[in-house]
Amino acid sequence: MTTINTIEDLLRLLDENPEWLEALRSRLLTREVLEMPQTLARFIEATNQRLDALESDVAVIKTDVRDLQTTTARIERNIQRMSVDLGTLRASHARNAAVEEAYDIAREMGLRYVETLRREQVSRMVDENDTSGLAPGDLRSFRRADLVIRAMEEGDRPCYIAMEISYTANGRDTSRAIRNAALLTRFNGAPAYPAIAGMRLDDRVRPQVDSGELFFYELEDDSLEVE
Repeated sequence: MTTINTIEDLLRLLDENPEWLEALRSRLLTREVLEMPQTLARFIEATNQRLDALESDVAVIKTDVRDLQTTTARIERNIQRMSVDLGTLRASHARNAAVEEAYDIAREMGLRYVETLRREQVSRMVDENDTSGLAPGDLRSFRRADLVIRAMEEGDRPCYIAMEISYTANGRDTSRAIRNAALLTRFNGAPAYPAIAGMRLDDRVRPQVDSGELFFYELEDDSLEVE
């Protein structure tokens, strides 16, 4: 008969008889505790599966976000191009309208309209005159002036109108008109008056208009209507 006097005796017997250890465990532990390793393993497996699915979903979301960012950037570029195209179209309509109203422009400036100069007539002024000291960019811009009008002022003295045209007349138009007027006077020896035209006037150049430094011709809304 085996005698157990100490805990060490019990542990030794359990080591020597594994079936006793299992029986003792069954007595001491509940079924839930006994099955905990299997339950934990199933939980870990299920959690890993959910994490794998979540990682897959995150990857899809990241791809969708990149696609959305790419699409958004493309839309923004298209909007920018459309805005530029619209601005060019509006400027072109404004330019055409002002050319059509050249007679009225001269009259409102107190001058008598003679003719609207064609681009080759303006270019010929450059070719037939001394252009030393003038920047090539200024001459190129002069040749492409939006509108040059030959007119007569009081006493039948010949003069010119140098006009730049935009949907919103601004500082760039003002600078070009003043420069072109100076070149017209240099090339022809006759007075030339700077003018700008548009549907709107940039407030930053309004003082120059109010002071009489240049003339502003306001285009009406119906001037831009396409027939």
